[in-house]
Amino acid sequence: MAIPSNIAEGKGRCSDKDFRRFLFQARGSLLELETQILLAGKLQYLSEAQSRKLQSLAAQVARGLAGLINALASVA
Repeated sequence: MAIPSNIAEGKGRCSDKDFRRFLFQARGSLLELETQILLAGKLQYLSEAQSRKLQSLAAQVARGLAGLINALASVA
């Protein structure tokens, strides 16, 4: 829940600079989640297919975050 919470909190701030900072925090949380997915797969809490699917979804979120960060960078 940290990823969407960081995005929401950042959006509620008064500046694009603050929003970007929270987007970077969301990206850090996403990297933590990706690590947890990898570990869960290696420990066989997830099947290979489940692990691949979650990694793919995480990659989609990463692309969206990167787009938001880049869009705000071009405004600044």
